[in-house]
Amino acid sequence: MIILQAVKILSLSMLAFAVAFALTPFVMKILTRLNSGKHIKRNDETPIYNQLHRHKEGTPNMAGIIIWGTVLGIAFLILVLANIFDGVFGYLNFVNRAETFLPLAAMLLAALFGFLDDMLGVWRVGPNGGGLKMRHKILVYLVLGIIGAWWFYFRLGFDALMIPFYGFVPLGWIYLPFFIFIIVASAFSANEADGLDGLAGGVMLFAFIGLTVVAFILGRYHLATFGGVTIGALLAFLWFNIYPAKFFMGDTGSMALGVTMGVIALLTNTALLLPFFAPILVIESGSVILQLISKKTRGKKVFLSAPIHNHFLALGWPEARVTMRFWIISAISVLFGLVIFFLNRYL
Repeated sequence: MIILQAVKILSLSMLAFAVAFALTPFVMKILTRLNSGKHIKRNDETPIYNQLHRHKEGTPNMAGIIIWGTVLGIAFLILVLANIFDGVFGYLNFVNRAETFLPLAAMLLAALFGFLDDMLGVWRVGPNGGGLKMRHKILVYLVLGIIGAWWFYFRLGFDALMIPFYGFVPLGWIYLPFFIFIIVASAFSANEADGLDGLAGGVMLFAFIGLTVVAFILGRYHLATFGGVTIGALLAFLWFNIYPAKFFMGDTGSMALGVTMGVIALLTNTALLLPFFAPILVIESGSVILQLISKKTRGKKVFLSAPIHNHFLALGWPEARVTMRFWIISAISVLFGLVIFFLNRYL
């Protein structure tokens, strides 16, 4: 049983990689026709950021479509074939009400909201022609979080939090704001990390690897398969997104992956391990918050530019060096998070 499930996950992961890889040229043509080139906001308050990233102006954006389009497309196609032929397609089908309805729905809704924001940037709508303001994005994250919290608490009966080495702690109605916080924090952090070639994609890849391992060990094979398909699509995306990037993920990708990551962590009750599965996201968003607080209270900046990856660029680090070192930190942290998970489960 376990071996068959592992084969299923690996097979669909490879399929997702192949599909996403094959789709890339077509998506590139569409993005080019849409004139989706990245727009660097002309903001006098961020001169360092403008200087560091002005060479990226015009690079195709919104390529996150490759990731979520592949995942949702494979899920839908296999579901249809399973209902018609069953057999091998029934075995491959990973659309399941208890395990993957929520992450699939979360990925779709977040991707559509992100796509709308990206299109506003293409149309030069919003502050400095760059789409929605951050507070408007956070409002969208809140809406998604509220919807998910309602479903988890009232429909699925989730109200307890697993604290490693302690056990389950009933939260009651406090679970609602906790759920919303996880979703908002995950989406916001993923958005902030999407700033260097290959950074967000690589960081999210390690996070999904960790969460997929957790889902598999918990026996949630449909959810693990969903994670595996996402990993395959992410790998194909990274093939073209590593430095120098041929395209960028855009909000449609970062929002979809961030929200979905949060939902999977909550489904597996490993939300407290998210800082280990996605440490760079925590550091990136934390640097932005710290910078804002410092500027408001002290009138001084903590970093040369925020998020923190821009700080290292301003210090003279090559972009590829920043990305690779952040990947290394992610890999080590994910391994540490998995060690905690296994010790908590088996000791």
